Amino acid sequence: MPGCCGCWEVLRPPRYKRLVDSIFPANPQDGLVKNNMDKLTFYAMTTSEKLDRIGMYLEQRLSRDISRHRIGFVFVAMDALDQLLVACHAHSLNLFVESFLKMVQKLLECEEAELQILATQSFIKFANIEEDTPSYHRRYDFFVSKFSVMSHNADRNENVRVKIRGAGLLGLQGVVRKTVSDDLQVNIWDPVHMDKIVPSLLFNMHTPEFMSVNTESPRDEEHPAYIAEMVFRDLVCRASYGNVKSVLQPVLCHIDNHRLWVPNEFAVKCFKIIMYSVQIQRKQQYGYLVIQMLMSHLDTHTNSDPSIKASIIEVLYESVLISAGGSIGPSVLDVFNTLLRHLKTSVDNKSPEGEKRNMEKKFEEAIINTIGEFANNLPDYQKIEIMMFIMGKFPQFSNSEEMGFMDNYLQTMLLKTLLKVATKYKTVIMNNAFPPEFLHPLLRISLLDDPGLRVVVQEILHTLLDRHDNASKLKTVSIPKDVVSELDLTVDKVPRQDSLFMKKNGIQFYWHILENLQMESNKADNFEAIFCTMCLITIEMGGDDILVELIRLALDIQSMTIESTLPKTHKCCNHAIVAAYLNVLAQITNMSPLVQYLSDLFELRRKEACHLLPEFAFNRSNRDSSVKDEDYPKEDKVEEKWLFDQTALQDILTECGHDASRLSAPLAQRPHSSMGIMIHDSGMVNSMSDIGSINIELDSIESSPLLARKKVEEITVESLKKMLAEDQSVKREEDAKKRQEIFETFQNAPFEEIVARAEAKSNCFHDKLYEILEMSPPSSPDHTTKESQNAVPVFEMQFPSLYVY
Repeated sequence: MPGCCGCWEVLRPPRYKRLVDSIFPANPQDGLVKNNMDKLTFYAMTTSEKLDRIGMYLEQRLSRDISRHRIGFVFVAMDALDQLLVACHAHSLNLFVESFLKMVQKLLECEEAELQILATQSFIKFANIEEDTPSYHRRYDFFVSKFSVMSHNADRNENVRVKIRGAGLLGLQGVVRKTVSDDLQVNIWDPVHMDKIVPSLLFNMHTPEFMSVNTESPRDEEHPAYIAEMVFRDLVCRASYGNVKSVLQPVLCHIDNHRLWVPNEFAVKCFKIIMYSVQIQRKQQYGYLVIQMLMSHLDTHTNSDPSIKASIIEVLYESVLISAGGSIGPSVLDVFNTLLRHLKTSVDNKSPEGEKRNMEKKFEEAIINTIGEFANNLPDYQKIEIMMFIMGKFPQFSNSEEMGFMDNYLQTMLLKTLLKVATKYKTVIMNNAFPPEFLHPLLRISLLDDPGLRVVVQEILHTLLDRHDNASKLKTVSIPKDVVSELDLTVDKVPRQDSLFMKKNGIQFYWHILENLQMESNKADNFEAIFCTMCLITIEMGGDDILVELIRLALDIQSMTIESTLPKTHKCCNHAIVAAYLNVLAQITNMSPLVQYLSDLFELRRKEACHLLPEFAFNRSNRDSSVKDEDYPKEDKVEEKWLFDQTALQDILTECGHDASRLSAPLAQRPHSSMGIMIHDSGMVNSMSDIGSINIELDSIESSPLLARKKVEEITVESLKKMLAEDQSVKREEDAKKRQEIFETFQNAPFEEIVARAEAKSNCFHDKLYEILEMSPPSSPDHTTKESQNAVPVFEMQFPSLYVY
């Protein structure tokens, strides 16, 4: 009998097996035996070294139940596994997890949908557990592939299809959650994994039958469309700085492969999700990575259909609205440079086909709008830099004839882009709004041959000059009796710094205004735009210091018009502009004598020369039949009494306490650039500004007779790029050769040759000195005589012996 008991003890199953067997009920519908499950859990927690064996035995039973299609017991086994996973956190949990993952894998390999869903639910519970010890050998390749396949399930039964897809999407989220926080786990951001995960999410987000779900309304959390969007947001949020591109690349590839750029509603939705997700948890700086990827992707579509490029730009437009505030540093200029390059490429490769050309225009307009909206979120100093950057895209021609060869359409697009950025800038100080590197090229472009382009340049000036929203009220040339009240103008005191700016740069504005008014291609829009510019200069910068110069400008326009060979219509417009402008100036500055003088002269013109007033000259209906060419005077002669008299204006200024002596001097001399270089324009040799003008150097360094004037190359982005691209080795060799020659000369040349070279340099210096002395004004005779009487002759001077040779 004792022997039999010993045999029974040997054949008796281990306790962990007995505990595992006891949790299974006779009828699987009854579920786990709760009391026995509690015993098994306690045993696993107290003897953790047995946990791996418990897992292996459960795996064996599960495999047997699956092979026998005992689905009820499969559910019981998985329930037990889930409870053990949650309860046990021992160091040996890793071995138990291996058995658990094998059981989940077996269930996922089954064809029954309910088993796949059961396995996914268990895996999600496992993914939420934070393990104490890392696992170096665990891999999730199978789970990524299987969950991706489940996300593309195409079962005919809609309910089954929805459940399996939802389970697959949640399984992918579980894999990401389990691996992303552990550096020792498999790198889930590798392309081999992202190329499966991201397309699975996007597929469910874009599937037509799921697109009808309104994700902004109360959500159906079991719907694959919602689940995919939720998982996609979570995936992007978990991406670190170096992994954002790993998510973006599959997104762009998926949209390309499935041709989802046109229409682009889905692409816009995806990138909005990305942009908002990367900015969570203070990741605003990640936004420019998305912009950079879109820019690079746009480069790959340079030769694609314009509709695709336009859609990409629209996606970029929506993205920059979100990211512009967080994009700082060189990324800003990089974005603008890429956009402008695509704009130029589109303009250069214009298609002859009408429909395709319309799409190209849509693409170009989208680029301009994107640039404008991006600039809207930048600080003001960067807006000025962007405008200067755009200005640098204009070729640096030496005269207007060469500029005329530039494509008019490209000029229009660049100016529209510049205007779009300018509308986003709020001017505070004129000196900041008009740096010389921006002002001089802009004014030079205002002399283009195309009248439409000249209007755009004037609109840019209006945008930057107008700080009180007066530009829209000054679009029409008229002579109201009360300018401020009738036009509802806002006039403030001119800041001191703006007066100083106008003193320094006023000549630039005056000369270009005068040149614009002499162009025969001008239309009514051009004259009205120039009038608005003149009025804005007066309102924003017309202080007492430059009041005389402003009146001199009006008199110069009048003189130029009389002596020019412009058509009669142009001459009448110029005279009308002078009249309307002086009326605005007089009423803004509250000069009552000037207002009275102008009122009398206007009344005289209405009686005898109405063609010199805006009511006639700017009558839009003269294009039809109300004002014809025969209504203009036949003789091209203007009587003196109809004109503004310089002497009368000088007396009025003196009466009002102004220094009127400057009114008699010519104003509109040809201006110089910021480096002291005269701006040449061979196309305007008959300009009134060339007659009797005196070139005044604005910069003291250039006006110095000691320095010879030389043309200084303007520093632009293109010149810097050219400088960086040049091979410096040749220049270094030349410098080294020169140094060697000088060294050999002083080492080997005769002393007489070295002295001769030094004397030649000295003679050159003395010649320049004599030239300067001759240019200097002679001293007064009395002063010279007194100095000569007091001076000691050289031969009587006593020098110390130290100085005597």
